[in-house]
Amino acid sequence: MATENTSGLSEFEQKRLANIAERDALLKQLALESQSSGLFKTPKLPGNNGTKPKKHTPKRPKKEEESALPVRKSSRLRGFTADSEVVKRKAEEDAEAVREAERAKRIRRSDSLSQGDMFVAGQKLSGDSLIGVDVITKGVAKPYERTFGDEDIQKTTDKDLKALREEMNNLKLWEAWDPQRIKITPERVYTMAFHPSESKPVIFAGDKMGHLGVLDASQEKPIPSDADSDDDPDPVLTTLKPHTRTISSMMVHPFKPTHLYTASYDSSIREMDLEKTTSVEKYAPKSKALDEALSSLDMAPDDPNTLYWTTLEGEFGRYDMRSSPSESTVSRWQLSPKKIGGFTLCPSQPHYLATASLDRFLRVWDLRKLSPDEPVAVAEHESRLSVSHAAFNAAGQIATSSYDDTLKIYDLGAKGISSWDQGHTLSDKEFVPDTVVRHNCQTGRWVTILRPQWQLNPQSHIQRFCVGNMNRFVDVYSGSGDQLAQLGGDGITAVPAVAMFHRSKNWVAGGTASGKVCLWM
Repeated sequence: MATENTSGLSEFEQKRLANIAERDALLKQLALESQSSGLFKTPKLPGNNGTKPKKHTPKRPKKEEESALPVRKSSRLRGFTADSEVVKRKAEEDAEAVREAERAKRIRRSDSLSQGDMFVAGQKLSGDSLIGVDVITKGVAKPYERTFGDEDIQKTTDKDLKALREEMNNLKLWEAWDPQRIKITPERVYTMAFHPSESKPVIFAGDKMGHLGVLDASQEKPIPSDADSDDDPDPVLTTLKPHTRTISSMMVHPFKPTHLYTASYDSSIREMDLEKTTSVEKYAPKSKALDEALSSLDMAPDDPNTLYWTTLEGEFGRYDMRSSPSESTVSRWQLSPKKIGGFTLCPSQPHYLATASLDRFLRVWDLRKLSPDEPVAVAEHESRLSVSHAAFNAAGQIATSSYDDTLKIYDLGAKGISSWDQGHTLSDKEFVPDTVVRHNCQTGRWVTILRPQWQLNPQSHIQRFCVGNMNRFVDVYSGSGDQLAQLGGDGITAVPAVAMFHRSKNWVAGGTASGKVCLWM
């Protein structure tokens, strides 16, 4: 071996040291690239820069939908060279797999569904049947602080109004089970409906992930056979999953009480047979690639065959279920440049409809004179902020909720809507709210938008509607804007934002962001 002189190392040693230096430089470069891309961060030790170690926070359990995503694995452990074409190609494939998994979860199911296909949780009812034969401070809510009570009732001078206030305030929270135990859907309740039967209260609720919950509130809490028994069974509930995305609207037509119609953000309207517990798609775009999220659904009281709906893109549609869906049988109109959050047909004059949209307008339309190219509204009124919902009642009144923290009532019955001819319009000065009620509508991101809902067939001459209250109540108002009741009770710990009246009985239900339901009867 060659001897080293005083000025340097041998050729072999110099080459070895050069290899070591090249390796160290490469490792340092890889570490810098990893840090800059966020893949690796050097942990801070206690005492560094005077900072204290962070407390350990337990990880939240992954949601069910995350299980469909591919598991990430280290490229180094799989033998891939950093920055190689193989790694880039693999990264692109993994990203595409994630996108495809997300798309697959959101695609609607077009096939007919049996109870077994939809069943998620709860108890399968006997006979496989779901039914038997027979503002205070703007934007700030103060939980449980009442704004209406006995003192307001005692001050009432109108005898009819006072009697109705007393009747509505005497409604009691269903006491068979604590509201905290009546979890009707796994996720946030987005829409609700009562079955029209007056013999027993049957409630349907749709949630943000496409689940449908069913509660028969005529059931009684079983009495334990053993007095010392600790058994305390939960109420009988049934949970199905007919849709893949948010159920935005639902209804049972009074002429067809064995069928429930549900509209969803998955672009479909489905018909569920409540006796057979089967679900059939009645309307959807021709291609599954088309995303036509449906925001609301309605049917005319005298026509159980025609579906009407609105979309998040501002469209309004109509389809007669007795025909095959095609371009010629499905009618569409672009009624708003932005999302239509809610709409209803006028029950007494179903050729009129009211739409509420994100562009801040309430509009009224006449189906008898609605151009497919340039539809013109009968009347329109602009609010300061977006309008969430427009609800028509049989008297020709429209109740709206808006992000300007108001409930507005427009009385078209008093303006002669029942005698209007085709082409009749109202000027901006004529179409203004007859009543404005201050009401906190600042629901935020996690609470479903507040929407007023009328009792369709009230058993008196006083019209009434209900709406959720951010203080953990459900408020009931008359058609003239007088508050009739403020419904609450022990065990209600969340906002019953989705409030619904039974069409003829004084039964009121409220659904919460935790999937639970409150019922007053």
